[in-house]
Amino acid sequence: MEYLLSLRWDILPEAFIKIGSRYFLAASVAFLIFYILFKQKFSYKKIQQRFPKVPDYLREAGFSFITMLIFSVLIMVLNSSPIAEHTTRYKNISDYGWGYYFLAFPIMFILHDFYFYWIHRLMHHKTLFKYIHLVHHRSTNPSPWAAYAFHPLESVMEHGIVVLFYFIMPIHITQLAIFFLFSICYNVYGHLGYELYPAGFHITKIGRWINTSTNHNQHHQYFTGNYGLYTLVWDRLFNTIRADYDERFVDATTRQQ
Repeated sequence: MEYLLSLRWDILPEAFIKIGSRYFLAASVAFLIFYILFKQKFSYKKIQQRFPKVPDYLREAGFSFITMLIFSVLIMVLNSSPIAEHTTRYKNISDYGWGYYFLAFPIMFILHDFYFYWIHRLMHHKTLFKYIHLVHHRSTNPSPWAAYAFHPLESVMEHGIVVLFYFIMPIHITQLAIFFLFSICYNVYGHLGYELYPAGFHITKIGRWINTSTNHNQHHQYFTGNYGLYTLVWDRLFNTIRADYDERFVDATTRQQ
């Protein structure tokens, strides 16, 4: 009890607002454009031609709310408990300079991509899947609201990357804010249900290494293969990319209106 009282609970609402606003802005804009305002206009670009039902949207949004609350609590603990004294978080950019400040972003990108691939594969192990990851996979035809629709234990595992950042590299609080704004935007794209990259992108020198909405949509539909987050590097390296990915990408990007 004394430990709980020592935490700065006053920063919890602020953390929730910051995390929630990023998620809500990205998901609501995507949902408004592709599922309400221009649903009919862009329907031919829908990866799976059917649309989720209202209960699916509500379930996804509900679990996303729980995830944001858990993320906020973990941030509060990291920043206000005795643990905070042992993190590598710093306040003044001048401590490491602007060069390191910008270099940290590609490092964070690579670390998060690698971390996510392996915990994602771990959660697909039969002993964990039905108890934890199945909550996320109830969205077999995901919408933008599925981006944070995790079981509470998966939320903790997903947030483990922040713990790594806090202990293995100097991290400025603004770096986290900027990086995770990018992260949630790409996560929403991954669950969008529409392919935004142009036809042929998947076979370009760069595109064959970039994760796409089509790729992640397949993962939700079939539950196997395509475990990456931002890139396809680890899926290609460890041969976990679905054999029908190229065919599905072509189908999603070459339909006529």
